[in-house]
Amino acid sequence: MWGELEVGEEEVYHFSKGLPGFDEENRFVLIPWEDTPFIYLQSIKEPDLSFLLVSPFVFAPDYTFELPEADRAELEIDEEVSVYSIVTIQSEVSTSTMNLLAPVVLNPSKKIGKQVVLHQSSYGTRHQIWPAKDTNSGKGGV
Repeated sequence: MWGELEVGEEEVYHFSKGLPGFDEENRFVLIPWEDTPFIYLQSIKEPDLSFLLVSPFVFAPDYTFELPEADRAELEIDEEVSVYSIVTIQSEVSTSTMNLLAPVVLNPSKKIGKQVVLHQSSYGTRHQIWPAKDTNSGKGGV
């Protein structure tokens, strides 16, 4: 997808349990999508496997959750943490969604990552990135 990329070991994130459905894939690198808020999570082992991510706070500024202590410990998080949502692109791009129920949580200093499922959360796996536009607005009648 990207052609040949030079990636230093210090740029590689280790996901000890892989990602759900991709348990064997545990080494990824982040590749920014220039001039957009999106970023790719690219597998080191499988060139055809990447996930489109976005910071959920860009499109859902009120997004909040408590990271369970067990996940905090597994990720060795002291202070620095990055949170992303996996994006599902639809054929109609304006209806694309992001997964707020299972954020990808990264420890940038230790290069450890995990997709965390937020149990007992009201968030869903298909949160609309761009809210539907009101098609009736601006159309006046008499």
